Amino acid sequence: MKKSILIPFVTFLMLIGCKSQIAQTEHQSLRIEKADIPIREYTIQAVLWQQQAAEYRALSYQAFNLAQMQLNTILDRKTDYKKPIAIVTDIDETVLDNSPYSGKQIELDEAYSTLRWTEWVEEKKANAIPGALDFFNYAKSKGVDVFYISNRSTNQKKETIENLQSIGFPFADQTHVLLKDTTSEKNLRRLRVQKDYDIVLLIGDNLSDFSEIFENRSSIQRNRSVDSLKAFFGKKFIVLPNPIYGDWETKGVLEGEYNWTNFQKDSIRHQKIKSY
Repeated sequence: MKKSILIPFVTFLMLIGCKSQIAQTEHQSLRIEKADIPIREYTIQAVLWQQQAAEYRALSYQAFNLAQMQLNTILDRKTDYKKPIAIVTDIDETVLDNSPYSGKQIELDEAYSTLRWTEWVEEKKANAIPGALDFFNYAKSKGVDVFYISNRSTNQKKETIENLQSIGFPFADQTHVLLKDTTSEKNLRRLRVQKDYDIVLLIGDNLSDFSEIFENRSSIQRNRSVDSLKAFFGKKFIVLPNPIYGDWETKGVLEGEYNWTNFQKDSIRHQKIKSY
């Protein structure tokens, strides 16, 4: 009787042990699989959306239609300004579409590198964001100057100007294109423009394109600052969509740290997803 009871019990223990070993193996496989996730895998959907979605084009046209409406309102009261009026705009993902560069990152499975970015800039093949060319030429026709303040490096100024000129953007010259020299913060360059002009519109895809209040801030701080300045959006601040990259990711989601491993970044992204 004892022998007949003991055999099924031993068999049960063996089955439990096998299941535990299988579960442990599956967990280890999952960790390995996660650790081996392609570097740019998480951006595929965002790049596809920018390149393929009609909704992206619609939002871009909407932004520049709104900018033109606001500019017309400003021109109706132009006498309120003591200086000539100007528009300040970002370049990348605001007037020029760099999604093919992001596509190359996905294709080669590599993170950002100065070498690859320089290669793309030197191609001078970035196309215009939908609606941008018409709007800025409209501004020029109304006697409004346009200044391009970008965090492209100053050693890329020649290629940047030539790319803008080849498409037909106005004011694409040494005076109106202000690139990054010693700091990525844009406020000093905006102040240079303000010496001779009243800036009536700021256009960009990143909040630091609008105010220094958004520089080096966490996601919580950035969202609070947006709430405090909500009256400016759609009036003086015109925002273009950019789900591929930006301070929202590097300074927000990834908390301003640039030394995370690919596995750590993937874990952080999953941890910060809200669910119910």
